[in-house]
Amino acid sequence: MDKLLALKMFVETVRCGGYSSAARKLGISTSSVTRQVAGLESELGASLLNRTTRNTSVTVAGQGYFEKAVAILEALDEADAVIADRGSEAQGRLRVSVPVEFGRRIIAPHLNRLLERYPGLEISLSLSDEVTDLLSQQIDVSVRLGSSVVNDDIVSKPVGDFQRWVVASPDYLMRAGLPRHPRDLLAHQCLRFDYRTAHHNWTFQGEEEVLSLNVQGRLQSNNADILREAALAGGGVTLLADWLVRDDVSEGRLTRVLEQYEANPGSASTCINALYLPNHRGSSRINVFIAFLKEILGS
Repeated sequence: MDKLLALKMFVETVRCGGYSSAARKLGISTSSVTRQVAGLESELGASLLNRTTRNTSVTVAGQGYFEKAVAILEALDEADAVIADRGSEAQGRLRVSVPVEFGRRIIAPHLNRLLERYPGLEISLSLSDEVTDLLSQQIDVSVRLGSSVVNDDIVSKPVGDFQRWVVASPDYLMRAGLPRHPRDLLAHQCLRFDYRTAHHNWTFQGEEEVLSLNVQGRLQSNNADILREAALAGGGVTLLADWLVRDDVSEGRLTRVLEQYEANPGSASTCINALYLPNHRGSSRINVFIAFLKEILGS
């Protein structure tokens, strides 16, 4: 018996809910599927499927075996994809993790162009503002803004840069006053991103000075768009990426202040990096995605 073939037929039988449906999907005879699954049960010494004249269902033992069989077949497909991924044409599934708003606003509008360019490529896009564990979460490439990883366990490739702008609504500035120096922010409601640290210092680099201010405010969030919405509603001053608020500033919904200073949270950088594991070096899928990032960020 071809064990791998039997596993595939068993999995398809469970997924399709019967031998006939599985046979039609696989393009073979029903008797071939029945024979392979029966051989598998005989070798295991256990019933995997319940059979009646009307339907076929999986047994308790069969359900556990089905889950293991699916994992084996997916692992085999991934192994095949890794080998094929060293070829000239990007193909197979690429699992990508990006920050929520960056993914929605910057990457999502252009994804179709990437998929049209590489017909064999599949993208599984995960949106999260949390730091991604590439290995445990089975992520091929993660995009990180404002920080890079420098160690032998992670490859970090710069793909672009951005700025952070201090912004507030015109209504808020009318009520609270216009900050003309970074120290003025100590008297303002500052809408702060939650970096899971005890302090929320904003650092300002001017021509002649560097200031680190422990700004205060009643609202903080781990989602940048929440802070943007709060600023639009007149809730205070916030420090956000230029790509997130550029349209709001150009259309007058938000006002940029302290433009003569380079502003950042703490010692964070303004670099956008693509991170992946060292064993993915030479991956066609990752290489084309990094080139895609550089293309859209450069424009």
